[in-house]
Amino acid sequence: MAELSSTDIQILDALQQDGSLTTQEVADKINISQSPCWRRINRLEEKRFIEKKVSLLNRERLGMEVVVFATVNLTTQGRDKLELFEQEVEVLPEVMECYTMAGTWDYMLKVVVKDIRHYERFVRGKLTRLSHIGEVHSHIAVTEIKNTTVLPLGSQI
Repeated sequence: MAELSSTDIQILDALQQDGSLTTQEVADKINISQSPCWRRINRLEEKRFIEKKVSLLNRERLGMEVVVFATVNLTTQGRDKLELFEQEVEVLPEVMECYTMAGTWDYMLKVVVKDIRHYERFVRGKLTRLSHIGEVHSHIAVTEIKNTTVLPLGSQI
């Protein structure tokens, strides 16, 4: 973060809290004028500190009640086909996040579905049909305690 000034960090923090803010509103929030704020935001976008602007949807209001963290191991012969597995996972809309893991598991997936029956159909019809799946363990989230997209910028200064 050496190339970011404290003003840049304030801009990023304001935008990650509320992406609908206008440039003027961001400028007012951090006490700078609108033109330099606009230039800084453009530079932050060009340098990919800001990847994209999205609207976060309420999954529960949309009927997506179940979050499952699935740990996946590939077969021994599948380890040389990691990229193939990753390409196959990328096109599954139920998989919200996918990480390679250090330790016991090869991958961890965050899967969001309507209910347990949909998760079962997803596992049987899609996930276990992917190349070189060795084993899948499902960890169903019961209560969401914290879910944020806000990065801890203030603690990095």
